[in-house]
Amino acid sequence: MAFFALSRVSRRLLKPSVSATQSSFSVFKSQHIYFSKPVTTTHYINPFPKYPSWNYNDEVWSKGTELHQDNFIGLGWNYRLVAGMSYSSSSSAMDGNPKKDDKEKSGVGVKEASWIDLYLPEGARGYAKLARLDKPIGTWLLAWPCMWSIALAADPGSLPSFKMMGLFGCGALLLRGAGCTINDLLDQDIDTKVDRTRLRPIASGLLTPFQGIQFLGLQLLLGLGILLQLNNYSRVLGASSLLLVFSYPLMKRFTFWPQAFLGLTINWGALLGWTAVKGSLEPAVVIPLYLSGVCWTLVYDTIYAHQDKEDDVKVGVKSTALRFGDNTKLWLTGFGTASMGFLALSGLSADLGWQYYASLVAASGQLGWQIGTADLSSGADCSRKFVSNKWFGAIIFSGVVLGRTFQ
Repeated sequence: MAFFALSRVSRRLLKPSVSATQSSFSVFKSQHIYFSKPVTTTHYINPFPKYPSWNYNDEVWSKGTELHQDNFIGLGWNYRLVAGMSYSSSSSAMDGNPKKDDKEKSGVGVKEASWIDLYLPEGARGYAKLARLDKPIGTWLLAWPCMWSIALAADPGSLPSFKMMGLFGCGALLLRGAGCTINDLLDQDIDTKVDRTRLRPIASGLLTPFQGIQFLGLQLLLGLGILLQLNNYSRVLGASSLLLVFSYPLMKRFTFWPQAFLGLTINWGALLGWTAVKGSLEPAVVIPLYLSGVCWTLVYDTIYAHQDKEDDVKVGVKSTALRFGDNTKLWLTGFGTASMGFLALSGLSADLGWQYYASLVAASGQLGWQIGTADLSSGADCSRKFVSNKWFGAIIFSGVVLGRTFQ
């Protein structure tokens, strides 16, 4: 009898407790929810009460869906809402994972809880998302040129300065966050019209523009604290990068080459890292390093821009993805080749050991894999290729360290 009772309880726990369509949303109290397409959702009762429910505030989760009020009622710890899809009692539904082919056909994304939603206080979540703390790839892409330059500036047979790498790592986190804040403030009118960006804190109304400006001031103040710890030459050089940081978000309105301006901005650390260690510039070393970073950025950010090309046409903004069109991979091959050539020239000027050139071979393979296998019609694949550039940066950095240490 006990076994029979336990079996009945288990089945009740796994039984869908809510089935909602366009005309039935009693489970959501008096909240107003509008769907452009019929939606069927399944909510499984959470059998593990120690895991907290996740309440997602004031955001639009998918195209054609508008959410009002503060939260849902009783959403389980592994709950996802996917507009335009139906869940079944299969194992994929239990996991909260719709079938991959269904996602591809519908073209509708899934909004999942990040560590920000799970662990930060509610009042801090909007600011953390504004700084993209849940998406560290931007920080890596900003930090790697700094690390390359610091490692190049090390004395022969020595490791790079850990103090400088720590300072520049913190600076990359702050400056990337500041750049994202500036971008969201200037682009809020555009972000609301693009599927990938319509959930950003300012565009979605989670934060007001004034709150964004206040947060930007705090980030720049903390960044200034780091900059003041460097030598005078580096302070002037670092402060001059702010002109690029503030102007880059506007470039997509005027030119098909905003990715080139991003390259000039995000690779400024290739110049700054060397001067922070040496107190002056060595053009033969750092200029090729800087140009290699610009060409590298044109590769990865053009791939990234292919996610938004249809929305960009509708909104009226420009990108290299639209400029290159069907010839994108040919252009990317040219920029990738130029990037590797500039890296080799920088290594020759710095008299690095053979280990560095071995790393260039490996990095060339990684970059070639990105360009050759990128499915430019798939936003998910473009995003994966974009994120993989953290490994490209790591390969180059390891090569510089080994080439300098065993010089």
